[in-house]
Amino acid sequence: MTTENIAERSEPTVEQLEQEGDVAADFIEGLLDIADIDGDLNLDVRQGRAYVSVESEDESLSVLSEPDTVQALQEITRLAVQSTTGSFSRLILDIGGSRDARRRQLEKLVDAAVVRLDEGASQASLPSMSSYERKLVHDIVADRDLVSESYGDGADRHTVIRRR
Repeated sequence: MTTENIAERSEPTVEQLEQEGDVAADFIEGLLDIADIDGDLNLDVRQGRAYVSVESEDESLSVLSEPDTVQALQEITRLAVQSTTGSFSRLILDIGGSRDARRRQLEKLVDAAVVRLDEGASQASLPSMSSYERKLVHDIVADRDLVSESYGDGADRHTVIRRR
C-alpha cells in the first residue's frame, strides 16, 4: 500500500468538537428522558476531544455511572454523533464523576505495579483497558517518573510499566 492510499485525518476544529458535544448532549438527554433520570449536562473541549459530563444532585445517575455502563453509553453516543455529523468521534462521556473515580482506580493499579517493580520485577503488566484508560495510565506513570508502553491488539491491548 502506498501513502497515496492512506487517507489523512486532520484534527477537528474547536467548532467541530463543540458540534459533536451538542449532538452528544441531545442524544444523552433523550436517553435520560426515556429512562426518567434527572441529570445536568455540561459540554467542554479538552485535549482535542469533545467532553460531555452528566451530573445530578441526587443518586439517580448511580445506575449509569458503573465503568462498563459509561463505556457502553460512550460508544453508542459516539455512533450517534458519527451518524449525525458523518465524522468519526472520539468524545469522552463522564457520568456522575465516573472518570475521576476510574482515574483513582487506575492510580491504585499503577501503585500496585510500582510495588512489584520495587520488589525486583523488571516490568509490570496491567490488565487490558480502553485507549482512553491507557492514556490516563501513561500520564500517571510519567508523573511517577516511570516508563510505559502499550502492547497487544484490540480488546487485549494493555500497558506495561518499567523503570527508566
